[in-house]
Amino acid sequence: MKSFIADFVYPVCADPIKNGIVTVDDAGKIISIAESQSPDQQPESMERLSGVIVPGFINTHCHTELSHLKAKIVPGNGLISFIKDVQNFRNTEKNAIIDAAEAADAEMYNNGIVAVADTSNSNFTRDLKEKSKLYYHTFVEIFGFLPESAEDLFAKALALAGEFKPQSVSITAHAPYSVSKELFKLIKRHSDSGNNLLSIHNQECEDENKFYRYKLGGFIDMYKHFGINIDYFRPQARNSLQSIIPLLTNRQKILMVHNTCTNLKDIYFIKRFDRKINWCFCPNANMYIEKRLPKVELFVNQGLNITLGTDSLASNDKLCILSEMRTLQQNIPSLSFDTLLQWGTSNGAKFLDIDSDKGTIEVGKTPGLNLITGLDGNKITPETKVKRLI
Repeated sequence: MKSFIADFVYPVCADPIKNGIVTVDDAGKIISIAESQSPDQQPESMERLSGVIVPGFINTHCHTELSHLKAKIVPGNGLISFIKDVQNFRNTEKNAIIDAAEAADAEMYNNGIVAVADTSNSNFTRDLKEKSKLYYHTFVEIFGFLPESAEDLFAKALALAGEFKPQSVSITAHAPYSVSKELFKLIKRHSDSGNNLLSIHNQECEDENKFYRYKLGGFIDMYKHFGINIDYFRPQARNSLQSIIPLLTNRQKILMVHNTCTNLKDIYFIKRFDRKINWCFCPNANMYIEKRLPKVELFVNQGLNITLGTDSLASNDKLCILSEMRTLQQNIPSLSFDTLLQWGTSNGAKFLDIDSDKGTIEVGKTPGLNLITGLDGNKITPETKVKRLI
């Protein structure tokens, strides 16, 4: 067994414990959590730490198979330019993709991440996920805006998902602008029949809403660039999120990712529907691609399950949940460390249905333990660091 004592222990599910002691067994299972009655007089077998102990982080949005694109895409040119660049650069030698993905997996481990919701378009990351120290759920992502291709694309996604089993895996739509109504319906039918967690890129730029409302904006040129004829599509007179909500199942949890241009009307619109919507913010990727953050304040105090993700190294310089928390803290000072910690731990575990084991420091769980140093009271600073303990 190992015992750690720190300035504070943040169980997340309960108030912070001053001079808290956490004891774990060799498998990392929490044996006990207690407050030290004499913090200055501890046995030598107990490791004394300066900082706060928190659970392992949950990364609810990543693309490890794009890790080879790190530093290859010029930041700040907007989503449509980013999509074109990803398609131009993503195809390379398979071993190079796998090597970069394995390095990304190790980076996440060292940055205190214990579980990842990872989006895949190939089977390249299957083997690394099988041997990884991290828990992975793979979202097999479907692209296809032409109605006539829906059946074939769905069948291919189903086959790819089968290659990841018995790992945790599900089939999902990429985004409103890249999935036809017919394909959304096939995904819904599949989701209605069994377990199929969903994760959808949502409202990353103003052009997405402009396309759905008026069939105008940059996406028109993007479809031409890729040789896609969208004559069939009719403007919906409402934002993209509002347009696709009726096409989604009410039997599965759904993660809306990015939400850069989601507004209060969108949030209220969703509340009228019986849908299990969760929200993921990837602030560093938002800044990298669009040079702006979502209106995060609109989501706070709405009773919503909010999580954090890193997105891929194509749109980020590191895979670190603490870094995402820091960006939000710096731009929205009203957010407390406690709130951000909940978003980066227990809320993600709840979405992935692994909260019986991860996300909080509780007896019997194996959540992983991180040491956070360099806090200024209850605020994250540029000096704040994370060190994985177990």
